[in-house]
Amino acid sequence: MAPISQSLNPLSLLLSLSLLLLTTTTSHHGLAHAISLTVYPTGGNASSPIMYGLMHEDINNSGDGGIYAELIRNRAFQGSDRFPASLEAWSPLNNHSVLTLKKSTPQPLSAALPNSVNVARSQKKNGTLGLVNAGYWGMDASLQSAITGEVFGSVEVPSRLNATATSGGGWVQHEFVLVPGKKAANSNNTFAITFDAADLKDGSLDFNLISLFPPTYKNRPNGLRVDIMEALAELNPKFLRLPGGNMLEGNTISTYWKWNETIGPLKDRPGMAGTWNYQLTTGLGLVEYMHWCDDLNLEPIVAVYSGLALDGAYTPASQIHTDVQFALDELEFLTGDAATTKWGAVRAQILGHTAPWKVKYVEIGNEDWLAGRPTAYDAYKQYRFGAFLSALGEKYPDVQVIASPSVFDGMVIPAPAAGDYHPYLTPDEFVLQGFGRFDAMGRGNLTLIGEAASVHPNGGIGWDGNLMANPWWGGSVGEAVFLIGAERNGDKVIGATYAPGLRNLNRWQWGVTLMQHAADPSLTTRSTSFYVWKLLGNHAIAKTLPVTATSGGFGPLYYVAGKGAKGTGIFKAAVYNTTQPVPVSIRFEGIAKQGAKATLTVLTGPENPYGVNDPFTRVNVVEEKASTLKAGRGGVFEFSLPRLSVAVLETEA
Repeated sequence: MAPISQSLNPLSLLLSLSLLLLTTTTSHHGLAHAISLTVYPTGGNASSPIMYGLMHEDINNSGDGGIYAELIRNRAFQGSDRFPASLEAWSPLNNHSVLTLKKSTPQPLSAALPNSVNVARSQKKNGTLGLVNAGYWGMDASLQSAITGEVFGSVEVPSRLNATATSGGGWVQHEFVLVPGKKAANSNNTFAITFDAADLKDGSLDFNLISLFPPTYKNRPNGLRVDIMEALAELNPKFLRLPGGNMLEGNTISTYWKWNETIGPLKDRPGMAGTWNYQLTTGLGLVEYMHWCDDLNLEPIVAVYSGLALDGAYTPASQIHTDVQFALDELEFLTGDAATTKWGAVRAQILGHTAPWKVKYVEIGNEDWLAGRPTAYDAYKQYRFGAFLSALGEKYPDVQVIASPSVFDGMVIPAPAAGDYHPYLTPDEFVLQGFGRFDAMGRGNLTLIGEAASVHPNGGIGWDGNLMANPWWGGSVGEAVFLIGAERNGDKVIGATYAPGLRNLNRWQWGVTLMQHAADPSLTTRSTSFYVWKLLGNHAIAKTLPVTATSGGFGPLYYVAGKGAKGTGIFKAAVYNTTQPVPVSIRFEGIAKQGAKATLTVLTGPENPYGVNDPFTRVNVVEEKASTLKAGRGGVFEFSLPRLSVAVLETEA
């Protein structure tokens, strides 16, 4: 995705476009015709099912301040040319405390973290001094109320400062466990460190790398936030595309995401200038992404730097070998034997992770068809991609290589490489263009749908206009139609993921996201699209099967049918662009006979197709109903699907 400015649609725009969803495509306003379907047991394609997965990019404070569980904002005073080091989120404890940012001190904590904060008394008078952190717009750790000042939890940390340290000659690490003794009423809380100036010779102390973690998912050190990970697990995802999009490229040719700067102890991670207008800690680094995959049983789709920056600069042909080697080193770090490879040994040494990870998918770059086009894109097609494909094919022949463009972006992708398609469309575009997108694609190409979402309403405001403020029900149904079209071509599509995944409600650049969150876990909100992708992703078709219909082509009912891994019959459908329910009868030859049972799950939304799941009202506009059906004569299941609905029917095994 390309960086954009934060924007909201005025309510008047939403109201004026609220009927377009039902009028811009071929209309079916009368009573919808009954559709009779027969699913045949042979034919179709026997490829693996398309995987529904996740993609993470540190946009919208979705990493720092999001899924990465660190509670302290600006914990190490990291900075860059684009985002200079500062005291953001820090304030003095009281009028006696003075905070001073010390940049590039002669004796830094580490080469990666050269800055620190000095806390000194404002006058030659003893007393309690300290500094306060506001967290990522509050914190759920229930420490001290930012409103009343009430303390919910504190701990006294015996200092191990020695003469060398107090005279400025070294750093001392303190570790502690803070247990709140009382639950806070909200997340409007802060974290403070205090000390008595009388105990120090010059009355001041320097601090750096001030870190505070709550309990994390599966108790991982430096781990991920429990409520967000639990929500993502509901999707039953199968892969994680990492480290996401624009972050991989970086703003300039020298500031891309360097995997080797994200794998060590926190004191050795310098951070980087993010591509979404804030500095990144890189506390959520390559290893943490792999732990994320381990904990949710995901296939990692590892994107490697391809020699392109967002400002359009790219690596010349004479130097592309350095970028290729950097990628090979990354894969060796992940998959190399600890005893016989250089980077496998590094992994074992710094992580104690002797067993290698498995990597089946590697993507070369991110959206190389976009930044610096046409020159940079020509370079990708002429030599950059080929250099990576050749090197990876030689050393890792079993890895599926993925080009960051797709065949729909005008690139001829050589087999056996795949492409990556990123459609951000209106609902109508997903139906009119997206549903049949893969039907006409040649079978020699595989495609990953690495990013997809309805981001604009019908009516054509396009990328020069505002994105929607949230996913909305009509847009989510449009996405369902597109995904059903992809599932009909499971032999051509590797997998699909919604993007972006997460948005912090306090600072964000892209409104339409799968989930929203804040410091308060009660604000973690599953969007309308979340429920659509969850339903489709939790009923995997292992083999698509041919279907005949009495009604001719598709619309207003869009569907796919197949067989599940356990031999069940599966039917997925979405109803788009009709004002009336659609009667459906379906039979699965060779799978379900008269008297067989099936579960029908139907998602419907509000009367207004622009209804959203607003984090602040906490009202879920998506209604989910599950019912048990029994097949009648000939093994036929009969039911009716409402307007703007998404449904899955699965027979008993």
